[in-house]
Amino acid sequence: MSLTIPSPASGTVPSADPAVQPRTYQVRTFGCQMNVHDSERMAGMLEDAGYVPADGDHADVVVFNTCAVRENADNKLYGNLGMLAPVKAANPGMQIAVGGCLAQKDRETILKKAPWVDAVFGTHNVGALPALLDRARHNNEAQLEILESLDVFPSTLPTKRDSVYSGWVSISVGCNNTCTFCIVPALRGKEKDRRPGDILAEIQALVDDGAIEVTLLGQNVNSYGVEFGDRQAFSKLLRACGEIEGLERVRFTSPHPAAFTDDVIDAMAETPNVMPQLHMPLQSGSDKVLRDMKRSYRSTKFLGILDKVREKIPHAAISTDIIVGFPGESEEDFQATLDVVEKSRFATAFTFQYSKRPGTPAADLPDQLPKAIVQERFERLTALQDRIAAEENAKQLGRRVEVMVTAQSGRKAGETHRLSGRSQDQRLVHFSVPVGAPSPRPGDLVTVTITEAAAFHLVADPTVEDYSLRRSRAGDAWDRSQADSCGAPVPGSAKTGAGRTGVSLGMPSLPVRSA
Repeated sequence: MSLTIPSPASGTVPSADPAVQPRTYQVRTFGCQMNVHDSERMAGMLEDAGYVPADGDHADVVVFNTCAVRENADNKLYGNLGMLAPVKAANPGMQIAVGGCLAQKDRETILKKAPWVDAVFGTHNVGALPALLDRARHNNEAQLEILESLDVFPSTLPTKRDSVYSGWVSISVGCNNTCTFCIVPALRGKEKDRRPGDILAEIQALVDDGAIEVTLLGQNVNSYGVEFGDRQAFSKLLRACGEIEGLERVRFTSPHPAAFTDDVIDAMAETPNVMPQLHMPLQSGSDKVLRDMKRSYRSTKFLGILDKVREKIPHAAISTDIIVGFPGESEEDFQATLDVVEKSRFATAFTFQYSKRPGTPAADLPDQLPKAIVQERFERLTALQDRIAAEENAKQLGRRVEVMVTAQSGRKAGETHRLSGRSQDQRLVHFSVPVGAPSPRPGDLVTVTITEAAAFHLVADPTVEDYSLRRSRAGDAWDRSQADSCGAPVPGSAKTGAGRTGVSLGMPSLPVRSA
C-alpha cells in the first residue's frame, strides 16, 4: 500500500550549496528492544543520506518510532505530535515522520489526526524513510507508505549503533504465535529467519569495531530456525557465538516458554560467553488465563524450565513479563500468578496492567475487568516482586562480580560519585572508584565486591585492594568514538558526545535507585 496525501507546505528543498549546514535529525523511540534496534537503522540510513545528529532539542527532522503494544501508546504519540505542531509552525523547513508498529496499524489515521506530519511508514519498509522525507519536501505533500510484507531484511540496512561497546543483532523478525493480547503478528508479519552465516558475519563486524557484548533479538528468539526446518538452530547459533574471539558477553531476548528446549539450556551452560541471565515471559500463573491468552504452555512447564536452568546454571538471574487483569481473570487466577512468582524468585519483572488493544482477539472478550480491580492487583503483584527482588539481591552481598561499565550513571551519581554498569547476570551495579585507583571508560570491565543491595540495584564501594580494572577493546572503541565526535572522554558520564545523540531510546526499564 502506497498513498500520497496532501499536507501543508513543508518548506523548500534544501540548497545544494556545500556551505549550507546539513539537516539534523532526532529519532524518538517507544517500545521494545526490536524498536530500539530499528531506530538504530533509521539513524544509520539518515546519516547515510547526509543528515547529522541534532545537538540539543531542536532538529530539522524528528522521527517517532512507535509501539502499538504498550498501554496508551497512541495517546503518547499524539501528545508528542501535538507538542511539536507549534514548533514546526515556527520552523517551516522542519519535518516529522512516524514509523513503527502504531504507524503500521493506524496508517491514514495519523495524518488525519496530525496533518502536520510529513511521512508515515510501517514496520516492513523502514528503509524507505530517507526517500519519503525527500519526496515530502519536493512535492510539499505528506507521504504515506505501508507495505504488507517485508521487502528487505532490516539488518541489511545501514545502522548507527547507539553503543560502541555492545549491540543488538536481529536473528529473526515477525511471529508465528497467536497470543490473544498481542498485535505484533499483525504488524510484524510471520516469522522470517536470517541465515546463520549472515548473523555471525554481523556479530563479527561488531566485534571488529570494538563491541564485546551482543544481544540476539527475535519476537520468539528461540523459535529461530523454524523457517528453514532446523529445530536446534538457536542452540547451534549460541554455540557458534562462543567461537567468536573477542566476544565476551552474549545475551538474547525474548524466548517463548513453549519452544524453550533442553538443548538451549545446555548451550547456555556450556558456552562460556553466554551470560547467566534469562528473560522468560510468564504473562500469567493461571493455567485458565494462559489458555485464554493462547499461550501454549502451563505453569508447571514454566516452573520446570526455571528448575532446569538453575540446575545447569546455579547463579542465573531470571526476569519475566507479567500481565495483570486479563479479561476474565478471577481472584483465584490472580492468586495463581502470585504463587508462581513466589516460586520463580525472579530477579526482576516487567509488570503491565492489561489494556485493550484494538485488533486483538482479547479486546472482544467478555468480562473486561474494572480499572480499580486491575490496579489493586497490580499493586499487590509489584509489592511481592519488589520484596523478592530485594531478597535475591541481598544474596549478592559479599560476592565478587565483573561489571561492564556503561555510559549511563544513576540519578544520584553527582552526589555519590559512583559509576554504573551491568554484571554478567545483568544486575545493575553502582560502584565507586577508590582514591588513587584508575578510572574505567564505558566498555571497560571492573571486578568489585558487592557491599550493599536494594530491590533495583547493587552497590560496591571497594578498597584499592578489592578493586580490579581490565581495560578492553570496547573501552578503546569508546575513546575513538569520542574523538570522532570531538567530545572529550568522560568516564561514566551519560554524555555520549555530539556524534551520538541522535537516537533517543525509550526502552521499558525498572526504576534506577542510586545509593
